[in-house]
Amino acid sequence: MHRTALFLWILVLGFALAAPPTLTGAGATFPYPLYAKYFSVYQKQTGVRVNYQSIGSGGGVRQLFAQTVHFGASDAPLSDAKVAEFKKRFKTEVVHVPTALGAVAVVYNLPGVTEPLKFSGELLAKLFLGEIRTWNDPQIAELNPGVRLPPLPVTVVHRSDGSGTTFVFTEYLAKVSPAWRERVGFGKSVSWPTGLGGKGNEGVAGMVRQTPGAIGYVELVYALQNKIPFAALKNRAGRFVLPSLASVKAAAALSDFPPDARVSLTDTPAPEGYPIASFTWILVYQDMAKNHAFKSKAQAKALAELLWWIVHDGQAYNEPLHYARLPEVAVRVTEKNLRALTFRGEPLLR
Repeated sequence: MHRTALFLWILVLGFALAAPPTLTGAGATFPYPLYAKYFSVYQKQTGVRVNYQSIGSGGGVRQLFAQTVHFGASDAPLSDAKVAEFKKRFKTEVVHVPTALGAVAVVYNLPGVTEPLKFSGELLAKLFLGEIRTWNDPQIAELNPGVRLPPLPVTVVHRSDGSGTTFVFTEYLAKVSPAWRERVGFGKSVSWPTGLGGKGNEGVAGMVRQTPGAIGYVELVYALQNKIPFAALKNRAGRFVLPSLASVKAAAALSDFPPDARVSLTDTPAPEGYPIASFTWILVYQDMAKNHAFKSKAQAKALAELLWWIVHDGQAYNEPLHYARLPEVAVRVTEKNLRALTFRGEPLLR
């Protein structure tokens, strides 16, 4: 009996050692529909399971610093100060791996209004500052001639959690509105002058959908999934542009891409570009052994291989879910960064 039990224990241990690793990640809600697809397909292909918590970019960065996850996810690249703090604390670099491009759509709930509204950046800032209080305000009517605007009060809906979507949205407003820049600024969390808070893109989408007179901001796929109208925004070239795959790609048509992959696309000068577009990133330790969430080199290798798959084969799943594919220049830069990933100094990809 003792020998049988020992044999069974060795057999179970062998199966456990041979089983594909499980990875954990947390962060951005912006790309969650896409990441759910990535991880489902990849598990079927390789057996590698990924547990991803869609808790917002701020939470993802905190958990990456706390070493409770193998990777974080954010729609906002880390600041220079955060990059320096990371390197000082962990004696390695943080690597930004772009996975997709998306658009932050300005959504609203106006019964009876069937065509997309038009907003300039300045008008949008005034709405979110609480300076425009009713939908039939002359400043909205001026940009939307012929539209019968109801006399509903404006209800601003914003994120209540630390959010990369908020970072992208407020960074845009800070670029186009001096008043916004001085009074509010930009970041994953800001002191909102007015409005109601919703958790995650899904929370904001739900509140706007349920509240006549509401206006908010969500990643485009959440607007499409919830069938919420969204606005055309006046870009720097003076054109009113709706968020779409084409207008996001136009915003990302860069002649250059930085080696660390941290780049902003808001307020694009591209004539056909949508002005609130952004990359979204997965964040990892360059030397993954510095992250105590990893229990083995096999786990680290599994994450490196997953990331390689995402920026290559995984891109086929982006556009069906209304995220733009990575431009070729971003793929080339990311390949170099992924080849530099190590575990105790040993390369994870060959």
